[in-house]
Amino acid sequence: MRKSIIFVLLAFLVQPSSVLAQSEPKLQENAPDRYVVKKGDTLWGIAGRFLKDPWRWAEIWRLNKEQIRNPHRIWPGDVIVLDRTKKPPKLAKADPTVKLRPQVREESLAEQGIPAIPARYIEPFLSKPLVIEQGGLDKAPRIIGTQTGTVYIGTGGVAYVSGIGGSKQANWQIFRPGDRLVDPDTGKTLGFEAIYLGAARVDRLGEPATVSIISATQEISQGDRLLPAGPVVLNQYAPHPPNSPISGRIIAVFGGLANSEGGRNSIVSINRGTLQGLEMGHVLALVRTGASIPDPQSDLSRDRAPRFRLPDERYGLAFVFRVFRQVSYALIMESSRPVAPGDTIRNP
Repeated sequence: MRKSIIFVLLAFLVQPSSVLAQSEPKLQENAPDRYVVKKGDTLWGIAGRFLKDPWRWAEIWRLNKEQIRNPHRIWPGDVIVLDRTKKPPKLAKADPTVKLRPQVREESLAEQGIPAIPARYIEPFLSKPLVIEQGGLDKAPRIIGTQTGTVYIGTGGVAYVSGIGGSKQANWQIFRPGDRLVDPDTGKTLGFEAIYLGAARVDRLGEPATVSIISATQEISQGDRLLPAGPVVLNQYAPHPPNSPISGRIIAVFGGLANSEGGRNSIVSINRGTLQGLEMGHVLALVRTGASIPDPQSDLSRDRAPRFRLPDERYGLAFVFRVFRQVSYALIMESSRPVAPGDTIRNP
């Protein structure tokens, strides 16, 4: 039986220095006295009903590091109550009224726990490699032909694959090597994107094996590679700031052309990963570097005139949901202007 857990809104929490340097989280002017959790809610969305800064979720719920990694504490039907008589105010789950009656019920609480951010935007990115080493797909099984003899196939097509051997894996994902992921600061190649093309199911083993294309996001052709399909693990980390100072850059906006811009709910790649201390659930501020402009009242030419450095502009927030060694992927949660490659990411 789940126990009701009461969490206290804190003025300060033993968390990163970036958090301690701030005042206590501020409540929304129209924060409700109570809220009934609904299916489809997220931790970010619920926090936004009470807090002006939803990313400070870990403070209002007083989560320790382990709880941040597994914040399954709220379920649909739970009632969250804000006690304004306390200083500082307290936020708690109302004790449920339990009626005992004969029944048989079996369900997964993990599946019903409220996720941190909207799952529909990130699910396609959770079970796919996304970032590979140079030549990382070279030894993977490859498509050598199609049943119809056409160059390209899509959903419903049949392909022949070399290299599957006697594998008992039935479901596979199809990839094609993509562009280099280049660090905007150093010009160093951090890895290569693996472009997800679709999913396949093995119909007959052999050399070559016969596979059916279950789904296709792009046309699939000879030379494309297959990797075993892994389970989808939904990110349940609660939003929280990094434990140490983080400063990096956006490499690219996923799914767009070179130098294309994005906005809220866009996926971006970042030139920071586990090597720099980044982890799933970290919330990062989006910052546009201030431009350098010549003094408009100077009598000198534009090139020789004194210059003003405009202030950096913080314009949004991103939630990190997938982390590799030197590259991470984040979902744009808030944005007041277009998100562009080269923009800075920092502690919020």
